[in-house]
Amino acid sequence: MTSPHAEQLGRARTAAEYAAVIALLDTDLNDAIARRAELAEAEDRAVFGDGDLAAARAALDDCNDRVALLERTIDAAGKRRAEAAASEARADIAALGDEIKARAAVLGERWSTVHRLVELLRQQLFEADALARAIATANGLFDAAGVADLKVNLTTTRRTAMAGARAAAPARLSRPALHADRLLLSFLSPGGALDPRTALGASVKRSEVRRPEGVKSKFLPASTPASNPLGERG
Repeated sequence: MTSPHAEQLGRARTAAEYAAVIALLDTDLNDAIARRAELAEAEDRAVFGDGDLAAARAALDDCNDRVALLERTIDAAGKRRAEAAASEARADIAALGDEIKARAAVLGERWSTVHRLVELLRQQLFEADALARAIATANGLFDAAGVADLKVNLTTTRRTAMAGARAAAPARLSRPALHADRLLLSFLSPGGALDPRTALGASVKRSEVRRPEGVKSKFLPASTPASNPLGERG
């Protein structure tokens, strides 16, 4: 084998480098095979007296040796390329493992933050509910005293406080995360978890409620002010 390709093959370390050398060797092999066909024809002519038979056979033997050498070299280079590719794949897997471990650590921190914020949200909801119940009780006293103008509209207060920009959900979100996001948004949206009444502007469907004595009525029974303070309209 000629020295340029031998040197390149000796320097090759990666699968891509081996592939580049193999491509060059394939070109040399194709050229050698074509040359062998020409020499075989020259040998045939020499057999019939057209040329030096000994020289033709010697040249053909040399060419056959070169073809055989190139084939062995390509086969060996192919095995080295496969080994290099396998080693690179293992290295990639190991690197991915390290990356995933790092991401798992970050994920743990994210979930810890979620836990802290959820507990903070619960505490805020508990305190907001206590305040809403106190205001609902005061609204009842204002009604009884005939000073309804002093009443506080709890629904308006809550909706005003919860109005504002919201973070956009990413284009790709898992099903559990999408469900959790909708649940969280329900705390902020009219008609949601904290506002069980019909959202503003939505059509109201009348339902018939059977009275204990069996008489139907199209009017729902009124709830007491303290029965649902967070949904109180005031």
